[in-house]
Amino acid sequence: MRLRRLERECRRLIADVEVPEPFDLSAFLSYVAARRGRDLHLHPQPAPAGAPCGVWLATDTADHVFFAAGTDPMHRRHIILHEIGHILCDHRAPGLVLPDLDPATVARVLLRSTYSAPQEQVAEMIATMISERALRAPEPRSADPLLQGLHEALIPGPAHGLR
Repeated sequence: MRLRRLERECRRLIADVEVPEPFDLSAFLSYVAARRGRDLHLHPQPAPAGAPCGVWLATDTADHVFFAAGTDPMHRRHIILHEIGHILCDHRAPGLVLPDLDPATVARVLLRSTYSAPQEQVAEMIATMISERALRAPEPRSADPLLQGLHEALIPGPAHGLR
């Protein structure tokens, strides 16, 4: 999928998603759970080499996000947000990934393993967009109109499409 088209599609998909300010992952996950009307559980797991760093498993009653526990906090958050991207889009696995699990219990399983699949690209872009919204700090304001005007002239902001 072309980058601009991907960005437009993802902005449309998450236009009504509320991201708390200041960002709090627990509050955001509670929001996602309430929006879906089902529980959402996080499961930190060791991630052996070659294993996916994130997995979303949807059962009949809850969403479960498994993520690599041994990475730095920003990477962990991104992995979780990537899986949330799948959840928000209600992505479906192309085939039964874990054949030993009862299909009546497990509705969907998505493994984060390749970024070439369109669903993976969408989930990755959504994770990035939510992270950008989460990290966006309010513009500093100066009480001095001259300093504020100088700041606005020198630091590109929303009017320049850079925030």
